[in-house]
Amino acid sequence: MVRMVTVTAAPNAEAEVVDLVSALIRFDTSNTGELETTKGEAECARWVAEQLEEVGYTTEYVEAGAPGRGNLFARLDGADSSRGALMLHGHLDVVPAEASDWSVHPFSGAVEDGYVWGRGAVDMKDMVGMMIAVARRFKRSGIVPPRDLVFAFVSDEEAGGKYGCKWLVDNRPDLFDGVTEAVGEVGGFSLTIPRRDGGERTLYLIETAEKAMMWMRLNARGRAGHGSMVHDNNAVTAVAEAVAKLGRHQFPVVLTDAVEQFLTAVAEETGYTFDVDSPDLEGAIAKLGPIARIVGATLRDTANPTMLKAGYKANVIPATAEAVVDCRVLPGRLAAFEREVDELIGPDVTREWITELPSYETTFDGELLDAMNNAILTADPDARTVPYMLSGGTDAKHFARLGIRCFGFAPLKLPPDLDFAALFHGVDERVPVDALKFGTRVLEHFLQHC
Repeated sequence: MVRMVTVTAAPNAEAEVVDLVSALIRFDTSNTGELETTKGEAECARWVAEQLEEVGYTTEYVEAGAPGRGNLFARLDGADSSRGALMLHGHLDVVPAEASDWSVHPFSGAVEDGYVWGRGAVDMKDMVGMMIAVARRFKRSGIVPPRDLVFAFVSDEEAGGKYGCKWLVDNRPDLFDGVTEAVGEVGGFSLTIPRRDGGERTLYLIETAEKAMMWMRLNARGRAGHGSMVHDNNAVTAVAEAVAKLGRHQFPVVLTDAVEQFLTAVAEETGYTFDVDSPDLEGAIAKLGPIARIVGATLRDTANPTMLKAGYKANVIPATAEAVVDCRVLPGRLAAFEREVDELIGPDVTREWITELPSYETTFDGELLDAMNNAILTADPDARTVPYMLSGGTDAKHFARLGIRCFGFAPLKLPPDLDFAALFHGVDERVPVDALKFGTRVLEHFLQHC
């Protein structure tokens, strides 16, 4: 049974996008990473189907490898179906939220103080709402895009896509027939920087690359024994030492094309100097403000310990211990990264990959990129679009296996003082109402000229 989450019909996409995003947030689609406790995707996907079918779309609902892992697809024919189709994709799942930590309930979809609040507001029910709003507008008004459009609303992105895009690409590639290019998260948002000659310049960051997402388990075996005795073969000690070395290690700076182009554009606008050989490179990056957390993470590989598991009693030395490390690896760096990790952890600790999602990169050029640029500049004429690399990962990693060229383009014009990076998976996640309306205008222009 689909719950009663209603959206008042509006004359255009911009007028209804806020209600759509608020309604989407009210579906608790928390993805815990476990089948038993993940919820809400099917209900939300069927509600999306209702919004699209109301204006005349034919939709297809697909469960991705397990009950309740709901995905929803719709197509809109374009003027030239001989061209490759463009896919817009958005995930319906969100990371869990602890309500007691929030100023508002994380699944309220509250619209207050110029923001829509709630889990998923920027990751990524904002883009999902914009997709629905524009799709409805095109169908209601009889707008025919220049090429076929595929709207994909998918599950399980927050846990790597095993029960989402990975399953769909492996088992239902027919859903993506004819798709040659795609746009999704995380890109198209604004970054305000100071000009070298005074004033400010707004950049819009289009994602053209993302690091590999590699989750690694470390294992050590030792000799079990009594905690009161001298013991020189302790599995806990071995894993702890390996984790500490990895957690404190700095991998070498490697500038990929996307990062170099981004830093070059920022240097042209600001006059800042980004010297790869300078020990203060991170200090120069820090001048960019909160976005430096993302940019800094794309200068080098990272390996952040996230989980530890060992023992079952205070006075028993266990025979085994393990840890999990979240590794994010730059394009072309995996073999070198593995060698460096092996040197750090030493021979007494073994490793295995438990999640392997490859890096992705494309170039900052082409007709689709031109259409993005034109759409942004139509809405914000004094702006500039620049490429950048995402330190995290998206469903683009799966779609790329089908030969689809992917970009991150979920346009938002943000207040200069908003710490956008902190909102992803953060407490009090929210998206500005004005940013949603701006993004909807940009997306509508983009899809009429793609």
